[in-house]
Amino acid sequence: MPNVLAERLSAWGFSWAGLRDNRRGEWWLIAQMALILAHLLPASPSPVSLGLHWPLSLRLGGLALFGLGLVLAGQGAVNLGASLSPLPEPMPAAALVTTGAYGRCRHPLYQSLILCSLGVTLALGSLLHLALLLGLVVVLGFKARREESRLCSLHQEYGDYRATTPTILPGLPWLDWRSD
Repeated sequence: MPNVLAERLSAWGFSWAGLRDNRRGEWWLIAQMALILAHLLPASPSPVSLGLHWPLSLRLGGLALFGLGLVLAGQGAVNLGASLSPLPEPMPAAALVTTGAYGRCRHPLYQSLILCSLGVTLALGSLLHLALLLGLVVVLGFKARREESRLCSLHQEYGDYRATTPTILPGLPWLDWRSD
């Protein structure tokens, strides 16, 4: 098992040098993973400690959003196939995928992470988790911009795809740019 993991990390382009100098966007991935893991923290402050009764409808809606995010993540990962990489640097010789989840938006995996984070935030009613959501939005926005600069240079047709397909969440300026 350790050899399989080492081979996969190597195929994605992970290296000790990259962790030092961010050559393939490793720092964006580390920030993203830290924010995702921080979602495991308990609600702080809890709505009860603020004297609030958090409505069941918000808790259930949050769980539903979290579930939707997981389904969309699975769809995006399957659609991307062998081109899947956690780094913003595209895999060498990876085909450009523009169908399935990638026909809905250019970064469906980032979209799914934001939906999951929003779901956790709504389910818990936590200001801490709201801050984590906002941090994740910032990190994924920057990560997507770096990834897109590489995709533009690798795929001549990316410009047309970019002009017509929402980035992460349609209509939100930081998460949807089509002509920058």
